[in-house]
Amino acid sequence: MARPQPLADDELAGALADLPGWALLDGRLHRELRFADFSRAFGYMAAVATVAQAMDHHPDWSNVYSTVVIDLVTHDVGGVTALDVELARRMSELARDCGAD
Repeated sequence: MARPQPLADDELAGALADLPGWALLDGRLHRELRFADFSRAFGYMAAVATVAQAMDHHPDWSNVYSTVVIDLVTHDVGGVTALDVELARRMSELARDCGAD
């Protein structure tokens, strides 16, 4: 399957308008989430891992106690693509379900 192409600036601006809490930082979609505790943060990451694996698209992320920091970019095309936007949408839905602030 062909990989998606990087989004044009106007496409990226439109996508960000539909992704509350997300920003463009250093050429990547970026978000920081806070949960009640480590267990909820880790549970969120486990839920996202299942979705990311099914999409064959994996986030750059880190976790310290109750905080999860996420960066999304399609490395092999060198920019943010529709694949990143879709994963960000799904991650936002899961964040709400897992009780992120």
